[in-house]
Amino acid sequence: TSIGIAVYPGNGSDIDVLLKHADTAMYGAKNEGRNDFRFFTPDMNSRAFARLKLENALRRAIERGELILEYQPQWEMPEQRLIGVEALVRWQHPERGRINPIEFIPVAEESGLIHAIGDHVLRTACRQQVAWQAAGLQPVTIAVNISALQFRRQGFLERVSRIIDETGADPTGLDLELTESALMQPGPEIEAQLASLRGMGFGLALDDFGTGYSSLAYLKRIPLTHLKIDRSFVQDLPGDAEDAAIATATLSIARDLGLAVIAEGVETPAQRDFLLTRQCRVMQGYLLSPPLPATAITPLLRDAAAGGHAAPPG
Repeated sequence: TSIGIAVYPGNGSDIDVLLKHADTAMYGAKNEGRNDFRFFTPDMNSRAFARLKLENALRRAIERGELILEYQPQWEMPEQRLIGVEALVRWQHPERGRINPIEFIPVAEESGLIHAIGDHVLRTACRQQVAWQAAGLQPVTIAVNISALQFRRQGFLERVSRIIDETGADPTGLDLELTESALMQPGPEIEAQLASLRGMGFGLALDDFGTGYSSLAYLKRIPLTHLKIDRSFVQDLPGDAEDAAIATATLSIARDLGLAVIAEGVETPAQRDFLLTRQCRVMQGYLLSPPLPATAITPLLRDAAAGGHAAPPG
């Protein structure tokens, strides 16, 4: 529960103003982690205005095509073979320049715009897959992030099916990445929806494994194909004993369950080498490549299609 409090007469002399300010304070409690309360302060008005301005700009960004995709390569190591990419949404604002997803994704989720953004990302990734295939390039899997709000919204399966039909994409070349929050309360409906997605051919990856409310029980009940080791468990490898233990245990569990594993956030040779010694062979991160526009991925796929191994840029 998030509670906002406005006090008469300091925060307003009539009910409409008091309710407006209490509502503003409630959003302040939400933005700072929820399950808390906040008293209204005058500076909240400026923050609320800034948020509203960002939300309105985000609505226009969808209409104007300001949201673009970049693709972070996923490499099979040590061969350095490009086997997939993760589609990541970016906002190129005409005045502010690049806006960090950490800033606009929470606004998208609170305003409901995440549904339009999610459909846009999936549709764009599907079209890109079709374009690469039409060019005769090496096929790779494209991973697309699905928010918990998207996944749990009524009609999600129908929208995904419609996008596949519209674009002519091949679901067997697409992974849908779900966070633990989307699967916190697995039940028959959730399990049936996941089974339907697998039946369509999609791969299913559990993103950020171990950072939320992990339950090993649901790993055996839902038809996952991949686990992703979160960057928070990778960044202090190999020196942090606890992170090393978590990464090793995750790899062992995945191997025993027949799941593939992708380690994200690999930024140093020491991290790469540690993961290789633990038999983690698929990695993504700035050590290997930052997220790239589709035009920069194309040459890597062309090299692979020509019979060579695409090497990480730089």
